[in-house]
Amino acid sequence: MKSHISHVKVRYAETDQMGVVHHGNYAQYLEMARIDWLTELGISYKSMETNGIMLPVFELSFKFLRPATFDEILKIETRLKEKPGVKIAFDYSIFNEKEELITTANTVLVFMDSGTRKPVKCPPNILERLGF
Repeated sequence: MKSHISHVKVRYAETDQMGVVHHGNYAQYLEMARIDWLTELGISYKSMETNGIMLPVFELSFKFLRPATFDEILKIETRLKEKPGVKIAFDYSIFNEKEELITTANTVLVFMDSGTRKPVKCPPNILERLGF
């Protein structure tokens, strides 16, 4: 399936007293990577929302293998798991500057009509951009 590489520089405020990235910041890293992935495909998240489609997170999970630290540049690989329907699922691999795998994650988001707040199928224009 389609994949994309993004890079994130760890800011000091994202680290905890132990000097490592606090686990709560990883959800933001995944969101940044997902938006980069969509942008690379020519899909504007803002345009989706303007057209009445929201993508709330339905599931989110992590496996932390090694710590990330201040000032590191992390490489995030985002992969589409399968053809989207009502849901769109991603797998992620996060690597440190030594190219060591430090975190794996996955998310499932739901296409939702912003007016009715009910799930809808993936819009045809997005499926087309994804090559389906």
